[in-house]
Amino acid sequence: MTQETLILTGMSGAGRSTVAHALEDLGWYVVDNLPPSLLPALVTKGTGPQGKELAVVVDVRGGEFFDELTHALAELKKSNSDYRLVFLDATDQSLVQRFESTRRPHPLQGKDRIVDGIARERAKLEDFRSQADVAIDTSNLNVHQLEKRIGEIFGAGKVQGIRVNVLSFGYKYGIPVDADLVLDCRFIPNPHWIPELRPLTGLTPQVSAKVLGSEGVKAFVQGYVRLVDSMIDGYMREGKKYVTIAVGCTGGKHRSVAITEEIARQLSSIGNELSAHPTHRDVGRE
Repeated sequence: MTQETLILTGMSGAGRSTVAHALEDLGWYVVDNLPPSLLPALVTKGTGPQGKELAVVVDVRGGEFFDELTHALAELKKSNSDYRLVFLDATDQSLVQRFESTRRPHPLQGKDRIVDGIARERAKLEDFRSQADVAIDTSNLNVHQLEKRIGEIFGAGKVQGIRVNVLSFGYKYGIPVDADLVLDCRFIPNPHWIPELRPLTGLTPQVSAKVLGSEGVKAFVQGYVRLVDSMIDGYMREGKKYVTIAVGCTGGKHRSVAITEEIARQLSSIGNELSAHPTHRDVGRE
């Protein structure tokens, strides 16, 4: 029986090397910069040496060979091959800063500016971004945080059910680009305005109790968990195994953090076909 294969692509500078190394540390066999024409044969095999889970990195470094990726993915879908497309993304500003800090040119930059290379790459990758089973926004993640995120999603190897990442964020820092669902909890009274709670986060019992004890919040969370649960069978039928729920408040410190923890806890208790874990993007940024 073949294992699920990961096909990893995305924007240059968004962390492909970090993710590839993290997967290797998790026991995956990683093939880097593979010509897409070789994908169908490799994915059909489905495993690396010693039966390891297989991950393949494909990106614009392949030049004209990268243009074959659309055809290769069409072949894989036609043959019902078991693969997942993982797309790494980041904001233009983050990508520019990363290229400038390493003093390396963008692979599609040519004699133009870094932003020109980024724009060309976004246009080239637009269709693959829309097809991705897993999209990860690395704009606000350092190397260690990205490695941790990969471990949470792919540490168990082949996915048997649905994995839900419940991600807290602050609206003032922007909505995560990798969100499948976005939940706004700014209707809840803000602990920021309570002096003794202001320096704390939603991870503390005091703030969590205040947020979850506010009028209507318990019913709100339970209703949302039921809604997500009602979507699981549909996701499974469509072959979607990774879902990101982004939960936002103003600063991503109090309300969204507490709600994220509670939603993840309740989702995890539903059954074997669903596992959920909380992630907090903006805690500590203020």
